[in-house]
Amino acid sequence: MTGLTGFSGSAQTMSLVAFSAVATLTLLLCVMTGPDRDDLDEFYTGYGSLSPLRNGLAIAGDYISAATVLGTGGVIALCGYDGIVLALSTTLSLLLLMFLLAEPLRNAGRFTMGDALARRMPGRSARVAACVVTIAALLPLMLVQLAGAGQLIAFILGFSNESLKTGCVVGLGVLMISYAAIGGMKGTALIQILKIVMLLGSGAVVAALILRHYAWDPGALFHAAARSSGAGNAFLHSGLQFGQGPEPRLDMITSELTIVLGGGCLPHVTMRMYTASSARQVRRSMSWAVSIVALFVLVMTVVGFGATALVGRTAIAAADPQGNTAYLLGSRAAFGPDVSAAETFLFTTVTTAIFLTLLASVAGMILACANSLAHDVFAARVREMPARREMALARVSALAIGVPTIALATLVQHHSLQPLVTLSFCLGASALAPALVYGLFWRRYTRTGLLCTLIGGSLTVLLLMPGTNLVSGSPASAFPHADFNWFPFTTTGIVSVPAGFLLGWLGTVASGGRTAQRERHQYEAVEGLILAGAVRRGS
Repeated sequence: MTGLTGFSGSAQTMSLVAFSAVATLTLLLCVMTGPDRDDLDEFYTGYGSLSPLRNGLAIAGDYISAATVLGTGGVIALCGYDGIVLALSTTLSLLLLMFLLAEPLRNAGRFTMGDALARRMPGRSARVAACVVTIAALLPLMLVQLAGAGQLIAFILGFSNESLKTGCVVGLGVLMISYAAIGGMKGTALIQILKIVMLLGSGAVVAALILRHYAWDPGALFHAAARSSGAGNAFLHSGLQFGQGPEPRLDMITSELTIVLGGGCLPHVTMRMYTASSARQVRRSMSWAVSIVALFVLVMTVVGFGATALVGRTAIAAADPQGNTAYLLGSRAAFGPDVSAAETFLFTTVTTAIFLTLLASVAGMILACANSLAHDVFAARVREMPARREMALARVSALAIGVPTIALATLVQHHSLQPLVTLSFCLGASALAPALVYGLFWRRYTRTGLLCTLIGGSLTVLLLMPGTNLVSGSPASAFPHADFNWFPFTTTGIVSVPAGFLLGWLGTVASGGRTAQRERHQYEAVEGLILAGAVRRGS
């Protein structure tokens, strides 16, 4: 017997049992590994106790969110070549973080991005601005994954009741808040490790099954996908995703640039840099993370093309116009019509890995926002806040971030969520990336320049985003029956990224001579620490 989705009743039953077991075990893991003392280093960084391999797995786990797995997998299945370019851009973003920002971030920061920026610019204004942009950049991603959780679980388990979907969103949200508040950095890291191992392991097996179906010939797989796509050879060339706008090539370039600049600068990824105990360890951790992400991109490409070849582009779009279920449909199709008990178990592993990806991704983002709110806003108000009080504030902050996120997720779950994903990456590329590049490397950069970068870059994105073609003007947009598409691009990056860098430069130039000179001396005093770790971080 099959459910609404075509998944067998036994697969649905096993998935439900596995979801319940994973939720229970991971919560127990957080309780067992969470901080047992009032120690800020243990809560915020886990004492840097993870080995490079485990830290690399945790970084990759934070970086590969449910939006990456489901959203990018869907674009690969529906748009072919354009989806592969999108997936490669996510890998390039992490590579950029490794070579340019990872070590200076680890040297400059302690717990949060506010620490890294305030290292050369002491004062509350830099910390508060960093906290506001941190929350603004991560809230859309949290909404996407939490709102999509109810739809995804309904798709896997085969129910369509809206109240049940909303109940799933609320229940998963409470679970994610618990992970962040109880487990701290170490607890969430272990969940990320478990998630990435399950996701990569099950995905690799599915990819192998798909390739075996085509005699281990990737070319045969690609041509089969092109035939089943309904687009022919256009599926294997650029244009399907961006062909609707007036400047498709420019739109594609700016979209990929936004992902490359924004993905690696998002705060839930950069916070993992502070957990490395040394510059050598952060280099080794990032090497592992980049390798793991690159391997998963290969897996995702095979599964995405396999979904198109075996299921068909029309069926994928009918199940979800954005293609968010393509990864699951491709995994199910890899087993063929007659599914053995072992194959049912493997498919259950795939669905459980996706479920755990949803849990772990949002938990990491809630932790990043809560840490910034507690450490950069509340703790910075007093000279010496007791560790017990700051940890209590961090846990309350997790609740303060999580509850509104759950409420908003229940409201947006019936709309297209792609604009929210794009909004997060645009904020990362237009506000956080310029602030980090200038703040870590430019001697003349001032507090005024930093505030102009963070606030001006964010406002530019927020002003332009409603006019993009993801929000209105097309059947797949968030508001398909409206048309206020006055900015004919998929992302805001073509304007907002240069604006972020330009506003930072203008703010610095406009700073008074004495102020600029004083803040330059402040940077020169810590330049050796930031760029080379010449002084121990705790000194």
